[in-house]
Amino acid sequence: MAEQDPRTPAERIIERSADRRPGDPTELSRHALQYQRTLEGYFRTSAPPRWMERISEIDRGIARERKRLERTHRALRHRYDGDPEAFARRWRETVEAWAFDPALNELIAQHNEWYPIERRLPFDLRTRDYVKVNGRDYRRPVLDAAWALSEFPAT
Repeated sequence: MAEQDPRTPAERIIERSADRRPGDPTELSRHALQYQRTLEGYFRTSAPPRWMERISEIDRGIARERKRLERTHRALRHRYDGDPEAFARRWRETVEAWAFDPALNELIAQHNEWYPIERRLPFDLRTRDYVKVNGRDYRRPVLDAAWALSEFPAT
Protein backbone atom coordinates (compact mmCIF):
# COMPACT_ATOMS: atom_id res chain seq x y z
CA MET A 1 0.00 0.00 0.00
CA ALA A 2 1.26 3.50 -0.82
CA GLU A 3 2.59 5.57 2.05
CA GLN A 4 0.25 8.38 3.12
CA ASP A 5 1.51 11.95 2.88
CA PRO A 6 1.48 13.30 6.47
CA ARG A 7 0.85 16.89 5.29
CA THR A 8 -2.65 18.30 5.16
CA PRO A 9 -4.13 19.31 1.79
CA ALA A 10 -3.67 22.96 2.78
CA GLU A 11 0.03 22.42 3.51
CA ARG A 12 0.52 20.73 0.12
CA ILE A 13 -1.14 23.65 -1.72
CA ILE A 14 0.88 26.25 0.16
CA GLU A 15 4.11 24.36 -0.49
CA ARG A 16 3.34 24.16 -4.23
CA SER A 17 2.64 27.91 -4.38
CA ALA A 18 5.87 28.66 -2.47
CA ASP A 19 7.89 26.78 -5.13
CA ARG A 20 7.03 29.28 -7.88
CA ARG A 21 9.90 31.12 -9.56
CA PRO A 22 9.93 34.71 -10.91
CA GLY A 23 8.60 34.79 -14.44
CA ASP A 24 6.19 31.88 -13.89
CA PRO A 25 2.84 32.46 -15.61
CA THR A 26 1.18 32.46 -12.18
CA GLU A 27 3.34 35.32 -10.88
CA LEU A 28 1.30 38.35 -9.77
CA SER A 29 1.40 41.45 -11.92
CA ARG A 30 2.63 44.80 -10.58
CA HIS A 31 -0.98 45.99 -10.67
CA ALA A 32 -2.15 43.06 -8.53
CA LEU A 33 0.64 43.69 -6.02
CA GLN A 34 -0.68 47.19 -5.30
CA TYR A 35 -3.72 45.82 -3.51
CA GLN A 36 -3.79 44.17 -0.12
CA ARG A 37 -4.51 40.48 -0.48
CA THR A 38 -6.57 39.07 2.37
CA LEU A 39 -8.68 35.99 2.88
CA GLU A 40 -11.70 38.24 3.30
CA GLY A 41 -11.01 39.82 -0.09
CA TYR A 42 -10.63 36.40 -1.67
CA PHE A 43 -13.95 35.25 -0.22
CA ARG A 44 -15.76 38.41 -1.42
CA THR A 45 -14.37 38.45 -4.95
CA SER A 46 -14.40 34.77 -5.80
CA ALA A 47 -17.35 34.33 -8.14
CA PRO A 48 -18.54 31.65 -7.92
CA PRO A 49 -16.78 30.88 -4.67
CA ARG A 50 -14.26 28.06 -4.73
CA TRP A 51 -16.24 26.04 -2.19
CA MET A 52 -19.22 26.06 -4.55
CA GLU A 53 -17.15 24.87 -7.53
CA ARG A 54 -15.47 22.22 -5.40
CA ILE A 55 -18.77 20.83 -4.08
CA SER A 56 -20.07 20.52 -7.65
CA GLU A 57 -16.90 18.69 -8.73
CA ILE A 58 -17.10 16.38 -5.72
CA ASP A 59 -20.79 15.59 -6.17
CA ARG A 60 -20.25 14.82 -9.87
CA GLY A 61 -17.26 12.61 -9.01
CA ILE A 62 -19.18 10.73 -6.32
CA ALA A 63 -22.10 10.20 -8.72
CA ARG A 64 -19.66 8.87 -11.34
CA GLU A 65 -18.08 6.42 -8.86
CA ARG A 66 -21.52 5.38 -7.62
CA LYS A 67 -22.62 4.56 -11.20
CA ARG A 68 -19.49 2.50 -11.83
CA LEU A 69 -20.00 0.58 -8.61
CA GLU A 70 -23.69 0.09 -9.30
CA ARG A 71 -23.00 -1.45 -12.72
CA THR A 72 -20.42 -3.83 -11.26
CA HIS A 73 -22.67 -4.68 -8.29
CA ARG A 74 -25.59 -5.47 -10.61
CA ALA A 75 -23.41 -7.62 -12.92
CA LEU A 76 -22.00 -9.61 -9.99
CA ARG A 77 -25.44 -10.05 -8.45
CA HIS A 78 -26.67 -11.41 -11.79
CA ARG A 79 -23.61 -13.65 -12.17
CA TYR A 80 -23.96 -15.15 -8.66
CA ASP A 81 -27.76 -15.31 -8.69
CA GLY A 82 -28.84 -17.98 -6.22
CA ASP A 83 -25.52 -18.07 -4.31
CA PRO A 84 -25.57 -15.13 -1.85
CA GLU A 85 -22.42 -16.26 0.02
CA ALA A 86 -20.34 -16.38 -3.16
CA PHE A 87 -21.75 -13.02 -4.24
CA ALA A 88 -20.95 -11.41 -0.87
CA ARG A 89 -17.39 -12.78 -0.90
CA ARG A 90 -16.75 -11.73 -4.51
CA TRP A 91 -18.31 -8.28 -3.97
CA ARG A 92 -16.08 -7.61 -0.94
CA GLU A 93 -13.02 -8.70 -2.92
CA THR A 94 -14.03 -6.44 -5.80
CA VAL A 95 -14.59 -3.43 -3.55
CA GLU A 96 -11.30 -3.98 -1.68
CA ALA A 97 -9.43 -3.96 -5.02
CA TRP A 98 -11.44 -1.05 -6.49
CA ALA A 99 -9.38 1.85 -7.85
CA PHE A 100 -11.07 4.93 -6.44
CA ASP A 101 -10.09 8.24 -8.05
CA PRO A 102 -7.22 9.64 -5.92
CA ALA A 103 -7.75 13.17 -7.30
CA LEU A 104 -11.37 13.04 -6.16
CA ASN A 105 -10.37 11.88 -2.68
CA GLU A 106 -7.81 14.71 -2.54
CA LEU A 107 -10.55 17.18 -3.49
CA ILE A 108 -12.81 15.73 -0.79
CA ALA A 109 -10.02 16.13 1.78
CA GLN A 110 -9.54 19.77 0.71
CA HIS A 111 -13.27 20.38 0.97
CA ASN A 112 -13.52 18.83 4.42
CA GLU A 113 -10.64 20.98 5.62
CA TRP A 114 -11.43 24.34 3.99
CA TYR A 115 -15.23 24.48 3.65
CA PRO A 116 -16.07 25.67 7.19
CA ILE A 117 -13.48 28.43 6.91
CA GLU A 118 -14.56 29.53 3.44
CA ARG A 119 -18.21 29.59 4.46
CA ARG A 120 -17.39 31.15 7.83
CA LEU A 121 -19.42 28.51 9.63
CA PRO A 122 -20.02 29.24 13.29
CA PHE A 123 -18.48 26.91 15.82
CA ASP A 124 -20.80 25.03 18.18
CA LEU A 125 -19.09 24.94 21.58
CA ARG A 126 -21.44 22.24 22.84
CA THR A 127 -20.44 19.72 20.13
CA ARG A 128 -16.96 21.22 19.60
CA ASP A 129 -17.52 21.18 15.86
CA TYR A 130 -18.82 23.49 13.17
CA VAL A 131 -22.58 23.81 12.89
CA LYS A 132 -24.46 21.68 10.40
CA VAL A 133 -25.49 23.15 7.05
CA ASN A 134 -29.23 22.70 6.50
CA GLY A 135 -29.19 19.97 9.14
CA ARG A 136 -26.41 18.00 7.40
CA ASP A 137 -22.74 17.63 8.13
CA TYR A 138 -20.69 19.60 5.59
CA ARG A 139 -18.10 16.83 5.25
CA ARG A 140 -18.11 14.55 2.24
CA PRO A 141 -17.09 10.91 2.67
CA VAL A 142 -13.71 9.78 1.39
CA LEU A 143 -14.32 7.11 -1.22
CA ASP A 144 -12.95 3.77 -0.10
CA ALA A 145 -14.08 0.17 0.40
CA ALA A 146 -16.07 1.04 3.56
CA TRP A 147 -17.97 3.75 1.68
CA ALA A 148 -18.68 1.40 -1.24
CA LEU A 149 -19.96 -1.32 1.07
CA SER A 150 -22.24 1.15 2.84
CA GLU A 151 -23.65 2.29 -0.53
CA PHE A 152 -23.92 -1.22 -1.99
CA PRO A 153 -24.03 -3.83 0.79
CA ALA A 154 -22.79 -7.34 0.14
CA THR A 155 -25.95 -8.88 1.61
